Amino acid sequence: MTFFEKIKNGQFWVNFAKVAIPFFVIVTIISLLINSSSEIFSGNFETLYKNNFEGDLWKTFFGYKIVFSTLYGLYMTNKNMK
Repeated sequence: MTFFEKIKNGQFWVNFAKVAIPFFVIVTIISLLINSSSEIFSGNFETLYKNNFEGDLWKTFFGYKIVFSTLYGLYMTNKNMK
């Protein structure tokens, strides 16, 4: 079965969501811990907000993670569906 045949199946998208959403959450948490662990553990959430989300920074912060999670979800779901 080709990729385009698989994406027409509703179960493909259910499996995609099961892979992509948890992956997105995990990548986001790990990214915050790596980039702003001192702000998180000290409770300085105002600085955390300014460094990662203020203005248009949130678009960059979440944009790459959404794209990467989507590609990973599509790849893993395509690979594991028969």
